[in-house]
Amino acid sequence: MPNQNKPTHVLAPLADIAPHILRLWKSRLTDKQIVQALRKEIDTEHYGIGLTKFIQVRTDMGLLRTRQQGHTVESIRDAMLELREMYPKAGMREIISLLHHEEGMSVSRSVIKSYFAIYEADLVRQRKARRLQRRRFWAAGVNDIVAVDQHDKWLRFGLALHTGIEPFSGRIMWMRVWHSNRNPQLILSYYLDTIENLGHMPLVTQSDPGTENFGIANGHTMLRQWYDPSLQGTLQHRWMRTKKNVMPEIAWSQLRRRFTPGFESLLDHGVEQDWYDSDNTLQVMVFRWVFIPWLQRELDSYQDRINHTAKRRDRNKVLPHGVPELIYRSAEDFGALDFKIKIEKAAVDHVRATYIKPGHPVFDLVPSDLGDTLQMCYERLGRPVVNRKSAWTMPLPDSIERDELEELPLLQEHRDLPFHEETNGYYYMGGVRGGLGLDDGHHRLLDDLTHEDEPDVPHEADNAGLVVWEFSDEEAGAMDEW
Repeated sequence: MPNQNKPTHVLAPLADIAPHILRLWKSRLTDKQIVQALRKEIDTEHYGIGLTKFIQVRTDMGLLRTRQQGHTVESIRDAMLELREMYPKAGMREIISLLHHEEGMSVSRSVIKSYFAIYEADLVRQRKARRLQRRRFWAAGVNDIVAVDQHDKWLRFGLALHTGIEPFSGRIMWMRVWHSNRNPQLILSYYLDTIENLGHMPLVTQSDPGTENFGIANGHTMLRQWYDPSLQGTLQHRWMRTKKNVMPEIAWSQLRRRFTPGFESLLDHGVEQDWYDSDNTLQVMVFRWVFIPWLQRELDSYQDRINHTAKRRDRNKVLPHGVPELIYRSAEDFGALDFKIKIEKAAVDHVRATYIKPGHPVFDLVPSDLGDTLQMCYERLGRPVVNRKSAWTMPLPDSIERDELEELPLLQEHRDLPFHEETNGYYYMGGVRGGLGLDDGHHRLLDDLTHEDEPDVPHEADNAGLVVWEFSDEEAGAMDEW
């Protein structure tokens, strides 16, 4: 006979539930909400957890609520000064989120409001003068679409950004920085890495009609046909004309406002100091080797923070409202459908083998021989931490001995890096179409579909089975209230 009295006094092993507690804590849920969510993650036939026991566990883990931490205007002063260096335009909601995610500080709105009134009164007046523009997007549910797009604002530094967005939940699927965002093999690898980690894929992918997106268009279509042979002869990718790929455009707009200003100032500082000299191959390569991995960690942190932060409730947006990560993981809790298609590693490996050459130079951060030398010099320097304060002062170029330079034949081969006028950046092109390994017939088919496959997006909110969201470029001030 099944146990009718659940063993609420028997707590699941902390090692099993701690990752879930931390994930839900990042989403800033209440204790009651976290307990309810944890019960979905544990074997309730053998274990249980109540509110009192959870609070004890949370406290033992050092996760203290706002009142327990008891911060004041003065106690957050140092943290605020440090955050303002990299996030000079962050408003109240974003500052609260930044303190929570980056500093582990739970601070009340009243304390932040008082801080702004005392130390940033001019910024408050500037922020209240903002203007919003609303834009509309339709999605049927979670994993209906994943929309992808590149961002070229940092190509003057030799840095190229790319993202994938799940529009219904608003979840950032990936946000990557590299020395290129034009090679279809590289872009396809971002998508395959993401869905392989998740174990499922969406119904359709979507992008602007650029050749760099041919990899995703073909790879996703192949996967869809792998699991549904009736889709043979169809393309499971939407080509959207300029300014129609709304969600990634909004994501970039938010990144430009929330993340970019502080980091761009830091990058500009190096340019002013002539540290980044595009005529010096060694300097360019060292810049890549130091900055790209560090900036990727910062972008990962930004992605994690945005995915675990609820956007402000907006009367112009149809449900769901909530934390993007929770909407994505538990669509049913928000009255939404989830269209995910489970995938197997063998299918992903088949697509990789078909469309990606692992040895392609676009996947190298720097030429391998130089990378080995830089790693050796980095070890010699004692593996100094790369962060916002040390990135430009890393003495790697000066630590490379002359005889070590003479042993770098590949560096000599790459002394004249190709300059791409359209994107104003130095990076490995490796051929856009040729790099994908497609035949001419396949190219012609894709060219035809580029012009023919843009879907008719309905313009009424009452279309059956569709949920309409209205967005502003600034997400209606979602995290920037002052």
